[in-house]
Parts: sequence; structure tokens; C-alpha cells
Amino acid sequence: MTEKASKSSKPAASAKTETVEAAQVTVVPAAKTNTLSIVALIAGIAGLTFVPFLSSIVAVVTGHMARKEIRRTGEQGDGMAVAGLITGYIGIGFGVLVAILLIAFFGVVLASGMNGYYNY
Repeated sequence: MTEKASKSSKPAASAKTETVEAAQVTVVPAAKTNTLSIVALIAGIAGLTFVPFLSSIVAVVTGHMARKEIRRTGEQGDGMAVAGLITGYIGIGFGVLVAILLIAFFGVVLASGMNGYYNY
């Protein structure tokens, strides 16, 4: 009986212990997108659609500020800043063109001699 007791109290000789090494994962934080470039793009789109002239000026100013800041800090967003600049300049161009056409239209209307139109 002592032999059985000694055999049963032994740990199992066939059990293996394995060590598994964990894979090393390097986490690289995503580069931050410049906030001014996002503002420039949104203002440029708004300048072509909702608020024509004023928003285009905001797009041009913030686009230039964003490009300067991106060069200084190395952030992402240069493409959005350039797109904001392009849409801003297009919006300003359309605004100037509309202003010139309105001035020309009213100049023609006033010069056409409407003074005799309301004669009673």
C-alpha cells in the first residue's frame, strides 16, 4: 500500500509546461489633423453654397494660416487647407464677378432713361 500512496502523490511526469512569448506590438499614434485646415475646407464649401462672399474670405485666411502651421508642426491636413484656399478664391472670384455684373446692370438701367417712363 505504501507503494500506491507514493505513486499517487507524485506529480504527473508526462505534464509539460510551455512558455509562450507574447508578440510585441508597436502602437503608433495617428498624426493629428490641423484644425484650421478643416475650418478652411468647410468655409470654402460654404462660400460656394450658403454664405457666398464672407465665408470665402474666412476660407482663404484660415487656409493660409493652416498651411503655415502645418509646415511648422508637421501635422496632417495640407490637402484640406489647399482645397479650402482654392474654393475660397473661387468664391471670392464669383462674388466679385456678381458685384461687377450688378453694378453694370443697374448702370444700364439708370442710363436707359427711365425718367420718361413714369410721365402722367
